[in-house]
Amino acid sequence: MAETATFTVARPVASLGLIPALLVCAAAPAFFVVRLAWLGWVLLAAGMLVAWLLRSRENGGSSANAQAGEHDEGTGLATNGRRPSLVRDLSLIAIGMLIVSVIDLKAELDNLSMLRFTVALGGAVAVPYLISRYVYRDRAISFPWRGGGRRWSAFQWTWLGLVLVLGWLILPFYFITSGVYTNWPVVDTPDLIARLFVGVGAVGIWDELFFICTVFALLRRHFPDVQANILQSIVFVSFLWELGYQAWGPLLTIPFALLQGFIFLRTHSLSYVVTVHLLFDAVVFAVLVHAHNPGLLDGLFLV
Repeated sequence: MAETATFTVARPVASLGLIPALLVCAAAPAFFVVRLAWLGWVLLAAGMLVAWLLRSRENGGSSANAQAGEHDEGTGLATNGRRPSLVRDLSLIAIGMLIVSVIDLKAELDNLSMLRFTVALGGAVAVPYLISRYVYRDRAISFPWRGGGRRWSAFQWTWLGLVLVLGWLILPFYFITSGVYTNWPVVDTPDLIARLFVGVGAVGIWDELFFICTVFALLRRHFPDVQANILQSIVFVSFLWELGYQAWGPLLTIPFALLQGFIFLRTHSLSYVVTVHLLFDAVVFAVLVHAHNPGLLDGLFLV
């Protein structure tokens, strides 16, 4: 029996699909930076409308082109030669952002706030995944934990060490001299410190599940990797802004978001990008404890 051929759908550099994708991703700064919910809704609606009009123009209003079929879990790209539906994929991103936008992202450590974060952020990952799998039936979203089972290379292990060193050098200076550490609650008891540790780590894991495995993976089905990475970074950095990475924080969060996308492209490993993020967040946690408790960790940092 002849082997079944598989295909990767072409992703042109210049595409009208960039217009609705930009509109949808631009809703993120509307929701999370300028915090104008109505503007975010308008941008999402405009993006979905333009995507639908483009699909109608391409196939004469039929839905023959809308079925994405099978995809490669490592890359997120279609493998059966049929073009994925931009309308469907953008709708999944829009749904995720809408769910996140219903809560205030100000960091709080009380039980109700932590429950609110858990439900909203968990829903932003789970709902698009379930719709993709059981409603659209295209399995466009996946979470490739081991990246095909490949062992981490020497460079990957080296990068983990560099992440710790860079975080140790940069993050204390950023948080303390800019004063953005005050965007996080005071943690001056063992209970609050423990809650901060759990919260920082949980949000870090969620970042990779949503921004990389959902937003980035969906965009890569339609656009070249560089374009998809830039688009996902708009959403990623906007979320981090409202979370508290303000002042000159984007000078750090933009490269971080782009690097995480690039690392995922090279490794296709969720476990690796999560490890990178958690190491970075371990330094963030230590800096926040240090900043709110002068004298406690003075010997650990330069600032």
